[in-house]
Amino acid sequence: MPKRPRRRPRWRERSRLVRLWRLARTRRPRTFTEKVRYKMLRDHRPLIVTLADKVAVRDHVEALVGPGHLPALHAVLDDPSDLAALDLPESYVLKPSHGSGAVVVVSPQAPAEARLPVAHYSWVYCHVRPEHADRDHFVAIARHWTSQLYGQGPNREWAYGHVPRRVVVEELLRGPDGSVPDDHKFFVFHGRCHAVQVDSGRFGHRTQDFHRPDWEHLPLSGGPPWADPPHPRPERLTEMLALAERLGAGTDFVRVDLYALPDRVVVGELTNYPAGGNSPFHPAHFDAEFGVPWTVPRRYR
Repeated sequence: MPKRPRRRPRWRERSRLVRLWRLARTRRPRTFTEKVRYKMLRDHRPLIVTLADKVAVRDHVEALVGPGHLPALHAVLDDPSDLAALDLPESYVLKPSHGSGAVVVVSPQAPAEARLPVAHYSWVYCHVRPEHADRDHFVAIARHWTSQLYGQGPNREWAYGHVPRRVVVEELLRGPDGSVPDDHKFFVFHGRCHAVQVDSGRFGHRTQDFHRPDWEHLPLSGGPPWADPPHPRPERLTEMLALAERLGAGTDFVRVDLYALPDRVVVGELTNYPAGGNSPFHPAHFDAEFGVPWTVPRRYR
């Protein structure tokens, strides 16, 4: 297997003085974003690496909630070159194991004009048709992904630097109308859900809404507009809440991303660092409100 290029973090991400300065700055967190940064710098439990690893987290999920709640797995590749000869269905999802925000979806429902990005700029979401999913191009994209140290080094999103850099190929999940389903993100603090974010239209007209667990809509914006008309209460909301809280038990905070399909609820990912500690809150007072149910420990054990 060819030797994989390794990108080292910039000097300030490896500097002990910079780390001490960040620790001092975050020692009394109050808001949600401050507590995410506190966790990023201090929570170095093996569990956090497991949750960040899109391969290892699968066993963790099954151990907690049993089988049937994960996308079907087509392949996990250490060598991106193996993508060239992989036997795949018409529709599937390709993503790196060691980061967030990079996904290639392949399906006949993609816009006709959509094309794969240049490999060097491929840490993005994209959706292309099978006839535009060139395998050599995929190999180049996967090589770029596995050359990246995601999370800006060990002083910030620490866990990703300890995840093996691999390529994951999974089942494409479909909603009731055959499209990419809505992404329900459950904010779970100390085993209890306190808010639900709903992202729709990832590859088209994107919307984002926040709800309380009883489905009361919050007058909060994280950037994208609200859905119009508003999202109805999901039929599987009670099931999703129970699943999210089981997956969030035993830790101070995790965001559990779920998809409600016609026949099952599927776990997308478990995230400790939403937006890398830079989640936008408009109005700003919601940043403090989201921090209220979260009591960060003085020391993670």
